[in-house]
Amino acid sequence: MAASGAAVRLDLDGRPIQPLTICMIGAGGFIGSHLCEKLMFETQHSVLAVDVYDDKIRHLLEPENGHPWSSRIQFHRLNIKHDSRLEGLIKMSDLVINLAAICTPADYNTRPLDTIYSNFIDALPVVKYCSESNKRLIHFSTCEVYGKTIGCFLPKDHPLKNEPEFYMLKENETPCIFGSIDKQRWSYACAKQLIERLIYAEGAENGLQFSIVRPFNWIGPRMDFIPGIDGPSEGVPRVLACFSNNLLRHEPLKLVDGGLSQRTFVYIKDAIEAVHLMIENPERANGHIFNVGNPNNEVTVRQLAEMMTKIYTKVSGEPSLEVPTVDVTSQEFYGEGYDDSDKRIPDMTIINEQLGWNPKTSLWDLLESTLTYQHKTYAEAIKRATAKPAATS
Repeated sequence: MAASGAAVRLDLDGRPIQPLTICMIGAGGFIGSHLCEKLMFETQHSVLAVDVYDDKIRHLLEPENGHPWSSRIQFHRLNIKHDSRLEGLIKMSDLVINLAAICTPADYNTRPLDTIYSNFIDALPVVKYCSESNKRLIHFSTCEVYGKTIGCFLPKDHPLKNEPEFYMLKENETPCIFGSIDKQRWSYACAKQLIERLIYAEGAENGLQFSIVRPFNWIGPRMDFIPGIDGPSEGVPRVLACFSNNLLRHEPLKLVDGGLSQRTFVYIKDAIEAVHLMIENPERANGHIFNVGNPNNEVTVRQLAEMMTKIYTKVSGEPSLEVPTVDVTSQEFYGEGYDDSDKRIPDMTIINEQLGWNPKTSLWDLLESTLTYQHKTYAEAIKRATAKPAATS
């Protein structure tokens, strides 16, 4: 339901929340689409939605449907690399949210130049315009800026490996440890870290008001793409969409290097609530870097595959394969130069203290919601795409 006619909403300190004009760069993506929904359904804020594609927010943009928020969202189709309109849109706004990025691991290895340009060079004008126009910036970074944990350098059976200070990732304390230069997988993390440092420097030297978001595996409907259906056939999305694609096609799930890496996953709707709090509580959010994840939803990638197989069998009514997973090497899957972090567990102290945010959704529930959506959205399309042509006489 739209927020029109609702009582005055208050921030965490009891102050009335004034409507904002938000320039959202990357509004047409997974995170952007859920954030646009949140802002249209529950607030009176306006959005200047900037992206090349609008597929995932088209349901919010169709004026013929008579949505009560129609006047509060405008789509601007532009590529921020080379469009002079961007500066004008930032000047029209109160707040800029930059979600634009190349952020799929398969690209870090095969397209390192595009990855660096997208995540650092293309973000420079956004930071510059915000600083020059005195506009607040919420910039989306990544948990990959932490790189490898300190614990991964200890011997395999070392007792300190399980001590939190050797693997828990803290925004203002944990060092950023990357692999060697020939491991091009770190092109993404390095570019993201450098733009973080530039934003932080703009705040220190020129007074830029900013918040930096480090997402830890946000999961939910509309994440990534299914290769050959709504993305390139040769594309390799992130782990959840990769596994979803395998399940939809009745293929074994591919476990890279045995699926031993440990990850945490957070439901997109929980994570969007955290961003909503940042938007509406600038005095609490400004100048902070925020981990946004769910440390309670920690599994190995192999365990994730096993859970997804069980859940997909439940939501689809289809039996699982006799051999549901297959091991592949990282070189086979990603190519030469791949490297990985062993474990990513976010410390949640800062976001809890500043914004009172905690995630709510269990891993099982978020996977069931996501796989129900994936099955409903893609199962028939995949059947049609993979159906063999009828034999002709």
